[in-house]
Amino acid sequence: MLQNIIEIFILSAIQGISEFLPISSSAHLILISSLYDFKTSSLLIDVSLHLGSLAAIIYFFKDEIFDMKNNKKLLSLIILGSIPLIIFGYILYSTGLIYNLRNIKVIAWTTLIFGIVLYVSDRSRFDKKISTNLNLKSILFIGFFQILSLIPGVSRAGVTITAARILKFNRVDSTKISFLLSIPALAGASVLSLKDIFNQAIDINYLVLIAIISSFIFSFFTVKFFLIYINKFSMNVFVIYRIIIALILFSLIY
Repeated sequence: MLQNIIEIFILSAIQGISEFLPISSSAHLILISSLYDFKTSSLLIDVSLHLGSLAAIIYFFKDEIFDMKNNKKLLSLIILGSIPLIIFGYILYSTGLIYNLRNIKVIAWTTLIFGIVLYVSDRSRFDKKISTNLNLKSILFIGFFQILSLIPGVSRAGVTITAARILKFNRVDSTKISFLLSIPALAGASVLSLKDIFNQAIDINYLVLIAIISSFIFSFFTVKFFLIYINKFSMNVFVIYRIIIALILFSLIY
């Protein structure tokens, strides 16, 4: 029992932290799963972890989300910007093509390449803001970039922040755009997985509740402190981390 709870906390930390940082949650979950044979790892636990992250980001941005009168335009843009990912994600998952990308060689190269792209896009000082500069053209540009996050190692957070920085949004607002786009992304991933769960005989137990709560906590504090951090510092620490991970994987592969 204790071993199972420890495993859930580890998986929750990986999901909650890496989902919202530009380091790729899918890559970390794949790598950890290949290193350790977690007995608690299952489709239901994966969905629970995503639901925890989804609940956390909705709670964090509840004012923006539920203030429909003043944020109708923003909500519409976030929905429109999420359509490309939802369409391509559904195609890749329904055809099974997504599983061909889930290997360490792909993760190594995407971790390195998109880490460098993040560094280049983050070098300059920009001042565009969501309130005045986010429009249909810019959100679709970011939305199509987000499709790349279906490849493990790219990082949904990383590639959306990169796209926003290319469009000259400041770091904080680029990160907020990324966080808001994570809501439809997490919801879509959960719905796809729930469809498979309903076709199985699932025993919902205390581990599911622990997974949702712990993922919520890790996700909430990651979002909170990342926004504080990014207001003062660049993305360099995450770029360096990605390069180190890529080099370690290259040493194992080649």
